[in-house]
Amino acid sequence: MSDLAPTEIKALVRIMDELDYYQLMHVKRGVSVRDVKKAYYAVSRTFHPDANRSLESDLRDAVERISKRVTEAYAVLRDPRRRQAYDRQLNENAGVRMQLAAAEAGARKQAQENEGLTPQGRQYFRLANDEIKRQDWRSAERNLATALTFEPNNESFKSMLKEVRKNVKYSPADRR
Repeated sequence: MSDLAPTEIKALVRIMDELDYYQLMHVKRGVSVRDVKKAYYAVSRTFHPDANRSLESDLRDAVERISKRVTEAYAVLRDPRRRQAYDRQLNENAGVRMQLAAAEAGARKQAQENEGLTPQGRQYFRLANDEIKRQDWRSAERNLATALTFEPNNESFKSMLKEVRKNVKYSPADRR
């Protein structure tokens, strides 16, 4: 049986729509996936419908709603891409719940933005990535600079270019 009193269960159901997943799971933002898993198992044991079979019908329904929301929270917080999309949603005050389809769409959108929004931006970004793997920093720098001509506001490209430039070794003749 649940460790919570019936009034606590009812109160939690009433405020559940105001709690974000971190609050519901009793974890802080930035917590490891391992700690999210531990929190999930602790919270889900308390609210699992099978563990609360002896409760009255209305309380069993409340516990089931809480259990479903806890599972929803775990599905988002355990996946780094989903969690990143959820954190963006929280930062934008766009709600405390996220359907998994929305989380996946947000993660895909972020990946697309990181890799480029235009075909040319993506093309030069991929070339730069290949050059980085080969540690050809000058070619990577050129390709990222070209990618930025197609997407001048792409923060991911700018950040990568800054990192690449730290590795470029210029000769005195290059500095003229």
